[in-house]
Amino acid sequence: MATFSSPADSATELKTSRQEQGQYQNHAAVPGQGFRKTLQIFWNMIFHKPSNTRPTGVIPVQALTLEQLLDAPNHSVFRLGHSTVLLKLRDKFWLTDPVFAERASPVQWAGPKRFHQPPISLEELPPIEAVILSHDHYDHLDRQSILKLADKTGHFLAPLGVGETLIKWGVDASKVRQLDWWEGTQIEGIHFIATPSQHFSGRGLFDGNSTLWASWVMIDGGKRIFFSGDTGYFDGFKAIGEQFGPFDLTLMETGAYNVDWPLIHMQPEETLQAHIDLKGRWLLPIHNGTFDLSMHAWHEPFDRILALALERSISITTPQMGEAFSLEQPQRGEAWWLEVEETTVQLIVNG
Repeated sequence: MATFSSPADSATELKTSRQEQGQYQNHAAVPGQGFRKTLQIFWNMIFHKPSNTRPTGVIPVQALTLEQLLDAPNHSVFRLGHSTVLLKLRDKFWLTDPVFAERASPVQWAGPKRFHQPPISLEELPPIEAVILSHDHYDHLDRQSILKLADKTGHFLAPLGVGETLIKWGVDASKVRQLDWWEGTQIEGIHFIATPSQHFSGRGLFDGNSTLWASWVMIDGGKRIFFSGDTGYFDGFKAIGEQFGPFDLTLMETGAYNVDWPLIHMQPEETLQAHIDLKGRWLLPIHNGTFDLSMHAWHEPFDRILALALERSISITTPQMGEAFSLEQPQRGEAWWLEVEETTVQLIVNG
């Protein structure tokens, strides 16, 4: 693995991850919630959930076929749901945080249920050159999806420790590359660098922060893409922007935020600032529109980030699930989520 040094003024602070007593740490301290606060959050999520955190109408999905993907030009980007994005670069396919399960949960009989089906099934996907993973939470690392992808995927790129989970599940160890922050690797001429994020990890009660979390930089010749994974706002975005920007496209977390967890997920205002820090050109908001993971209205992340971007004259794209976005001919897309609610209202009125 190649190590990419961070900017000179923050080389010591941001060069690599660090551990204390076997747990990975954020560079900026993120205090724990405490038992009482955590219990209150779960109580509110279960018993005080607003009715509009799930859509009552049908989420529009543009179905994809294998033939369409094979015929698509290079530098095409397809949002498949939540933080799952399919990219076509150098005539090969690259997939971020693949979650095709019905629920983002350790069990499939309970937990956050999908608003919509994926635009294409795992079985219909073309061979994947690499899966790029940000961390091990259930809405980003889905065991069944990984196992179904194992034979048709050439490489799995993961933060430290997450690769060990894949190997434990049965993924061929020779396919797994684990990277620390600021480490990079190259596949088919494309550079991938694991960069810092501000979050946490864990899939059970006793494995908190035992694996690393990361954002990712992808460099394909003259094109640069940033994938945020999950993160709170922090000064690492400026460091990444100075080192690797400007980015043609940023895939930025915009959703599942709440005032009760301000340091591990970004409010839309922070998402926009992070995009600016990264020197991004086009912003594609992700981590929304698929699962109910917070207390805000399901469409609120789209409403807020679009209004903020237009106010600041930031180029933003909001494609439907399955709709192609082209780095060569970028387009804004439509506010499709408004039609979901309008259709529902119309049905109620006409009913």
